[in-house]
This record gives sequence, C-alpha cells and structure tokens, in this order.
Amino acid sequence: MKSIVCTEPGKLIIEERSDPTPPKDWVTLKMKRVGLCGTDFHIFKGLHPFLEYPRVMGHELSGEILETPRNGRFSVGDKVIINPYLSCDNCVSCKKSKSNCCVNLKVLGVHTDGGMCEFLCLPERAIYSARGLTLTEAAMVEFLSIGAHAVSRGQLLAGSRILVIGAGPIGLGVALFASFEEASAVAILDVNMERVVFAENLSDAFSGFVVDDDVDEKLREFTKGDMFDVVFDATGNAQSMEKSLDYTSHGGACVFVSVVKDKIRFSDPFFHAREMKIIGSRNANRIDFENVIDKIHSGKIPSSELNSHNIDLLDLPKQLPTWIENGTGLVKAIAHL
Repeated sequence: MKSIVCTEPGKLIIEERSDPTPPKDWVTLKMKRVGLCGTDFHIFKGLHPFLEYPRVMGHELSGEILETPRNGRFSVGDKVIINPYLSCDNCVSCKKSKSNCCVNLKVLGVHTDGGMCEFLCLPERAIYSARGLTLTEAAMVEFLSIGAHAVSRGQLLAGSRILVIGAGPIGLGVALFASFEEASAVAILDVNMERVVFAENLSDAFSGFVVDDDVDEKLREFTKGDMFDVVFDATGNAQSMEKSLDYTSHGGACVFVSVVKDKIRFSDPFFHAREMKIIGSRNANRIDFENVIDKIHSGKIPSSELNSHNIDLLDLPKQLPTWIENGTGLVKAIAHL
C-alpha cells in the first residue's frame, strides 16, 4: 500500500509498504479522509515533543470497513470515525474513565503510525459509527472533540466570560462549544487578522481581537475590568500560554489545550491572589466524540465553512511545505484517498 511518511523534519515522501495484517478481533479499514492538523505541521517542522521519526502522520480520520471479526459490531462497507487515542484500559487513568490521558497512550500518527496510508488495522473499540455523517464530516469529528473536551474541563457556568486564544481549528472548536454552554461572552484572540475575521463571521456569538499594543486594554474594557472567567489557550506557543494567565479573572481558570516542549512559568503571588486554576486538557474521550456527532447532526457545527481546503493525499508531500510557508485562507484541509 502507499503511505505518506515523514522521514525526518522537513521531509515527506510517498513510500510503498506492505498491507497490514490485523491481529485477532481487530478491524481492517480502507482510509478515506485525513484531516491536516497543527500536530502534523509540528511533526513536519520537528517541534512535536512526543515523536520519533520516521512516522506516518494522520490522526483525524474516517474510513470504510474492509474486514471485521465474526460477531463484530460493524459490517463491511460501514462508514466510520476513528478515535486515534489507543489506550491500555488498565492503568490508573483508564480506571478513572480518563483513557484520553492513559499512562501508556499511543496516539495514531504520533506515537505509532497513523492514517496517511491506504489501509489501517485497529481494535474495534477505537472505531465509532459515522451515523449518517459524510466521510469529510467524519474526519472532522476528532479535532472538534478536542474543543468539546477542553470546554468540559473548564466547567463553564451560565453567563461565564470566555476568552479563546488562538483562532485555528482547535480554538474555533473550543469557541463553538463554549458558545453552546450559554456563555455571556466568547472572545477570540489571535495574532492573525484574517483568522480573527473568519472567526467573527463563523458565529454571531464571537467577538474577535487582534494582538496589538492596546489589546490588553481592549480586553479589560470588554470585560468591564474583570477579565475572563475561563481562558483557553489553543496556540501551542509557550509565550502565549504564559500571557494567557494575565487574562484570567480572580477566581477564574486557565485551560491549556495545546502542548509545547517548553516549561511554563508564572508569578506565584499573581496566581494565589486570584485563587485561579490552571487546567490541562488532553485529547478527548468517547463522550466528546458523541457530543460532536450530535452537534453536527443538529446543524450547530458549520462543518462546510471549516473545511477550507481539499487535496488528494498523494499530492501532500508537495503541498504541505507550501501551506507551512503561506497558509493564507487555510482553516481545515482534508486529504482524500
């Protein structure tokens, strides 16, 4: 089968590999769609903290069942969503129903080879029915689930003032699910004016702000001096993550959605004076996937607007460096097989 392999930072090739052989009771899938994620861009640039090369990337996935074990839940030809977080189901975290941060977690496309290939074998528990979604919508469920999970970690109350820093796909997912929780205000902050304008056009619930010399004062005015009850940082940038704490109100919480290699530092007196919370949010659980599927079915997720680009998977080695150099207009690209 053909696979797209990142052999080292900055190098992506098409490689012929043997078709996979499924272990007993596993499912064989024909890959159909692969969403491009900030994680994939970080891998290509050599910035991901949990990765070894070479690696077949791809964790935002949908496909069709090719082979299934006898008495399995699926039938050949079923369209499915793939949960890329392969947990052990036996560690301290899994026993707390937190398989998203399993001690022995292997994420497709990061710790183990992912879905930028023709065929993939997976345990049945990692596969969910697409339930009437298109294959493209099904491939978008994973990144939206990260936003849904982050919002659940933030424990929003009705009337909360929310700030989402980073207007990429993950940040937009966070903002959408925050707006579903009846927040009184959802502000989105980004360094890129184009992204801020896109976010404001995506939902009437969003107010956009661009990072400039006066942005702190603008955010104070927006919140009448109190700053935000819950701040979500989805930038994957250490300086932004440290700065995000400044936007958190007394008694508020700051949720780090993205992961960076760096150490994050903060002022302890500042932290204690606010009795604020710093919360990590990692990946997503099945309940988050189901939440996203329901929201797409109900029409609350503008999936067609989020899907800005489509590409043949075999064209990716040529196109990916171009998008990294100039990502104008890029929100969510989907590769087709």
